[in-house]
Amino acid sequence: MSDLKHIRNFSIVAHIDHGKSTLADRMLELTATIEKRAMREQYLDSMELERERGITIKMKPVRMKYRVNDQDYILNLIDTPGHIDFSYEVSRALKAVEGVILLVDSTQGVQAQTLTTLAMAREANLVVVPVVSKIDSPLARIAEVKKEMANTLGCSESDILEVSGKTGTGVDELLKTIIERVPAPVSSEVTEGTFRGLIFDFHYSNHTGVIVYMRVFDGSVSAKDALQFCAAQQKFSPIEVGIFSPSETKADQISAGEIGYLVTGIKTPGIASVGDTVISVKHPLAPLEGYSQPRPVVWASLYPSTQDDFNSLRQALSRLKLSDSSLSFEEESSGSLGRGFRCGFLGMLHLEIVTERLRREFDLELVVTSPSVIYEIELRNGKKVTAYSPMQFPDHGLIAKIYEPITEVKIIAPSDYVSSVMPLLYDHEANVTTTETWSDNRTSIGLTMPLRELMRNFFDEIKSATSGFASLSYTLLGTAPAEVVKLELFVAEESVPAFARVVSRRRVEHEAEAAVEKLRSILPRQMFTTKIQGFALGRIISSRTLSAMKKDVTQHMYGGDITRKMKLREKQKKGKKKMAERGRVNISHDVFLKMVQKE
Repeated sequence: MSDLKHIRNFSIVAHIDHGKSTLADRMLELTATIEKRAMREQYLDSMELERERGITIKMKPVRMKYRVNDQDYILNLIDTPGHIDFSYEVSRALKAVEGVILLVDSTQGVQAQTLTTLAMAREANLVVVPVVSKIDSPLARIAEVKKEMANTLGCSESDILEVSGKTGTGVDELLKTIIERVPAPVSSEVTEGTFRGLIFDFHYSNHTGVIVYMRVFDGSVSAKDALQFCAAQQKFSPIEVGIFSPSETKADQISAGEIGYLVTGIKTPGIASVGDTVISVKHPLAPLEGYSQPRPVVWASLYPSTQDDFNSLRQALSRLKLSDSSLSFEEESSGSLGRGFRCGFLGMLHLEIVTERLRREFDLELVVTSPSVIYEIELRNGKKVTAYSPMQFPDHGLIAKIYEPITEVKIIAPSDYVSSVMPLLYDHEANVTTTETWSDNRTSIGLTMPLRELMRNFFDEIKSATSGFASLSYTLLGTAPAEVVKLELFVAEESVPAFARVVSRRRVEHEAEAAVEKLRSILPRQMFTTKIQGFALGRIISSRTLSAMKKDVTQHMYGGDITRKMKLREKQKKGKKKMAERGRVNISHDVFLKMVQKE
């Protein structure tokens, strides 16, 4: 059993691509947790997608041993993602530690997500160790960035450490500073036989069932001890307990203050949950405060490309949810696309990562509909309804008011690019609330804007307008009245629900024209003249006509009176008219796929 005063639990938080994983690599190397011959870049990023994109998606715990002044210390590090979409992962990691390393890239300075993660650390009352990274870069602005950090944190510049994750400079001093500044964990219960731990993550194994990752707050646990999940009221005995060094390593026991794992042997889904407390059955303690449930920000429907894969998709989503607790899904069906799932995500990158994992890890071909947000609708008869897809929107004449999610956005960009950013803010219905010019020729812009506009490619457009220099973070504020309408597409005067979408009132004409033109270019010609129309605000806004396929009914005639040909053509015209009155257009699956795919 480790002495509590010789344990330090900490996490690395930073804006995306500020060098968290590289710094973690050097720490693993310096503490000899990994042999030099086994070392590779981004060692803790084990997922193929993480290594390919160079970003951290899942938090990773690891235990290191470090000797200072002839005393061995145990350092439990949790490496966290930097992207705003994965901030729920960061918040869970912060509940399991006593301190954080706040990393800032010396070539970029304080970025939008730096401020967000700092606010989360302060809210959790954690000790913040400020660090400037990438000091070996020829573009490093160490003095300027340290001054910027000192102003942001309200600390002295001498408190800010300088490190290089690439060369290892300053990492030794950083580890010593962590031991000095980060407090040792404290256990409130010292009674023999007690145990209490908080689950901050888990994953599923086909052989051993659910494996929970936990921070032990009180007592100790060994294999075969009688334990219980507080929320699920499920009793179990762990098959194995262990630590992360950095792979799962079996141990005799894990004690208060340590971070480790339990192999539960439970294969039933829904029993283990993030934020639940595991306690001893013999000496039960009160559950710890867990995590708030993440609220989905973006909704999109996932359909298998063939209905034979529906059950495979259900199993794949259930399996993914075991390792990604922020994913939510429910079954739905569409007349045109068949059965599928309505899924909730924390952002556009989260949606992209989940769909990519479904394709790679489960070999599924998917149809992903356009992302949408949740709308609260007040009807003229006083009733209130919630719509998270265009198909659930009532008719225009029944709606009194619509409310949509609003976000508070912070953009930090070089001052030279502000003139390029402002037109984009107008296009995306943003209201600028604050502007602040910093000493290093950068400007911070605070604004509020609808969440649907943030999801309409806003981040990519801002990056393009600022040559990639801008950074962005956002938080949900609540709801506000929305100027949106439902745009429907009619084919042969029949509405096609799968093509419906919710668009801004001021963009409805443009969106209707574009959608109708796209469908006209995709839809095969029919046996009769087909009208394709965009319908919104209770009227037809755009229209195109798809001409009918025609057979030359006079091809067998050579010469003769012209009236014979006219009679046959008139007969054909009457047949086409009758067909248009009675006929229906069957839209093929391929047409639906092409319409929902982004250009």
